[in-house]
Amino acid sequence: MNKTELIAEVAAKAGLSKKDAEKALNATIDTIADTLAKGDKVQLVGFGGFETKKREARMGRNPKTKEAIQIPASCVPVFKAGKALKDKVAK
Repeated sequence: MNKTELIAEVAAKAGLSKKDAEKALNATIDTIADTLAKGDKVQLVGFGGFETKKREARMGRNPKTKEAIQIPASCVPVFKAGKALKDKVAK
């Protein structure tokens, strides 16, 4: 399912226009991204949680030249599914 299909599905289930559903979805995604950028967590009870994790700097290898390269430390977003979502998907 892509974003357009998700917007159509949300609009149908919530009885909204596609334009309103798109606004709501974009606002939700933007809010989650802004919150993660600040270093905070987002918990959606029954669905899961979004947070950031730090990756340490490490040595990597260029697959073309086999040359060793330094990969810098970074902060990446992660999602951990909640129990209700895990149970629903497992059925």
